[in-house]
Amino acid sequence: MKNELGTTTILDIETTNDYLDDVKKIVVASRRAAYRAVNVLLLQRNWLIGKRIYEEELKGDNRAEYGARIIKSLSKVLTKEFGKGFSRTCLYQFYMFYKCYSNIFQTLGQSCPLTWTHYTFLITVLDPKAREWYENECISQNWSVRILRRNIESQYYFRLVKSGAPIKKENYPTVKYETSKEEFVKNPMILEFLGIPQDARIHEGKLESAIIEHLKESLLELGKGYAFVGRQYHVATGRKDYYIDLVFYNYILNCFVLFDLKAGAPTHRDIGQMDMYRRIFDKTVKKASDNPTLGIILCSDLDEDVARYSILADTDQLFISKYKLYLPSEEEITAEIERAKELYYASQEKNEQ
Repeated sequence: MKNELGTTTILDIETTNDYLDDVKKIVVASRRAAYRAVNVLLLQRNWLIGKRIYEEELKGDNRAEYGARIIKSLSKVLTKEFGKGFSRTCLYQFYMFYKCYSNIFQTLGQSCPLTWTHYTFLITVLDPKAREWYENECISQNWSVRILRRNIESQYYFRLVKSGAPIKKENYPTVKYETSKEEFVKNPMILEFLGIPQDARIHEGKLESAIIEHLKESLLELGKGYAFVGRQYHVATGRKDYYIDLVFYNYILNCFVLFDLKAGAPTHRDIGQMDMYRRIFDKTVKKASDNPTLGIILCSDLDEDVARYSILADTDQLFISKYKLYLPSEEEITAEIERAKELYYASQEKNEQ
């Protein structure tokens, strides 16, 4: 864009009759442009330093040991001359940035949507496929650094892979409710962001309040397509009133999703109650254009006999999902997912008999 002086400007501001508002817009736009420019230069600088360290490391016989010596000595020199920002940790991050993203430099010359802080967490992901997935989700979903860090630490990608859920960018029009609904039920759900101690004697009401208080994080953990509808949602049959803990709508599956919260292991009565809620919801709330309602019992423990032999095994509209109030290890997540799969397949076998 050319301004009145004939020079090019990146600030595309249209003037109005309100000069004060126009000036404010110019200040805000210039700050954003300056931030983007600084971010691009910072990423380019760090990538180039990392590339140079990598090239120098290749000259050593014992590359890892030689590389460590390079970083140590370089840190002393740069810190003495330029001050903070060149610690051994920083230089190692530059080095890993280049190794993980050796072909990104031309892209960095454009307006990169991610910050250097984003990349400091992305380079901690060793699996290239997982790292690429996190990066793409960061860009497409506009994840903040805090959300990215939390999803990496809670092994979000790993849980999707192990559970069989789709990890590629969804093509929403092709999602079929009949065959895809299981992919939108996260199990286990990691709720460490609620701030509830792991060993706390928790009441369902407290868990419900915490989920509502941290609704943004809860929606992110639920997965794609969820929108909050209501808490203690009222439904009535004409003879009696009922209240459902939490109700969501999934716009990808085009259906309502009901949640019943349990502090311990659900009983067969709990499962029967959720099945009744789901049926009432289909009769009184669901529109003709909606798919059948799903019911999820979110619990901290599981009775395998209940999962195998209750009404849960006779319908594909009900699910049990366990929650954890802390960040589990990869081994714990694998064990939980495999256990959930085993129970699911056992119930399917029962249906087929």
